Amino acid sequence: MTVVRWEDVPIEVMNPRVSRRVWHGEKMTTAQVIMAEGAVVPLHHHPHEQTTTLVSGKLLFRVGGEEIILSPGDMLRIIPHVPHEVTALESSVAIDLFAPVRDDWQRGEDAYLRG
Repeated sequence: MTVVRWEDVPIEVMNPRVSRRVWHGEKMTTAQVIMAEGAVVPLHHHPHEQTTTLVSGKLLFRVGGEEIILSPGDMLRIIPHVPHEVTALESSVAIDLFAPVRDDWQRGEDAYLRG
């Protein structure tokens, strides 16, 4: 068993409007994503299943050509390889779960977030 406290995980500034804390387990990655109002995660896709739970704020997701607005407590599942992008309609905090582990993030191959 492993216990991790978010405040013990370093914040990684991806760009002036997006930061994250990331914890990699053996078979999944968990990330706390902090987005300022107006922040955008540009269109991208990955081979990982993703589940996003919105903790605070409001996010607009465009997933596979559809739009959905998440409010606090909402959860969204994104299946592997489906193109998606996110816009923060308000300053927001989300918890993202990915399976399998985001080895691309471990290798630093996340330039789409650093723009």
